[in-house]
Amino acid sequence: MNPMNISLPETIQSFVEQQVAKGGYSNVSEYILHLILQEQAKAARIEALLLEGLDSGEPIEVTDDWWEQKRIQLIR
Repeated sequence: MNPMNISLPETIQSFVEQQVAKGGYSNVSEYILHLILQEQAKAARIEALLLEGLDSGEPIEVTDDWWEQKRIQLIR
């Protein structure tokens, strides 16, 4: 792996170090790598859901009226 240096305010650095200790990570790099892998997984899941939505059936026109009906359905 290639090294990457980042600068953090003291409060953030302290938070990261606490998370490393609480989470059982061996070092800060392992914790940061874990966070990045989580974000990558989320992005992949969102992309998969978007593609699934595109392939889910007939397209509909989304208008202001359509959004209003969705808001009403969610409030009920």
